Amino acid sequence: MFIAPVDATVGEGEWRPFVDAHPFGHLVAPGGRARDLPVVVRSQFVLTGSTVWLHLVRANPVFAELAENPRVLLSVADDWAFIPSAWKAIGDEDPDLGIPTTYYGAVQLSGTATVHDERTSPGSVAAILRRQLRAFQPDVEVADPAEAHGARLLGILGIEVAVERVTAKFKYGGNVDAAHRRAVVARLRQRGGPGDDAAADHVVRRLEETPESENS
Repeated sequence: MFIAPVDATVGEGEWRPFVDAHPFGHLVAPGGRARDLPVVVRSQFVLTGSTVWLHLVRANPVFAELAENPRVLLSVADDWAFIPSAWKAIGDEDPDLGIPTTYYGAVQLSGTATVHDERTSPGSVAAILRRQLRAFQPDVEVADPAEAHGARLLGILGIEVAVERVTAKFKYGGNVDAAHRRAVVARLRQRGGPGDDAAADHVVRRLEETPESENS
């Protein structure tokens, strides 16, 4: 994806909390060169350190792609909000001349996938499930998948992705000054639609993390 300098992440301290807060994305597997299109799979996942963990039903076509080429990309995008053209104008500026846009956050994690199979590596898929359950249901005592659902584990495969590159973009009005961004924040708070508060929070956070001289 194209990333303008004003939309670039300030570092891991920005993109990692975003991914942790949005553990659902699209896993893209290009497969071999003979494929016209990649396989794209939607899935929840857990990111720990530089490793992504997830599981899918064994019949998922992504596994044929991974057998040909283990390289994958996990795409996460959220906290988006449409910004009408009139919102880009403040003071005496003509609202009819404003340029509409969309605010959003996007992170892409690329790396190499390893497939785990209970048939060839007993306990490996159950371990991934336990890792996910600890993340998604930390306050609930859940039965060990290997003990409670041993037969069903054979119907799924685990995927471990060793992340080698992170590309992140936070498009929240960085191309305009602080006054214009604060005006958009006020309108997002007033509208209160899906994603509006989250987008406003990102704008405010990035304003606070940027030196005042760069906001003027």
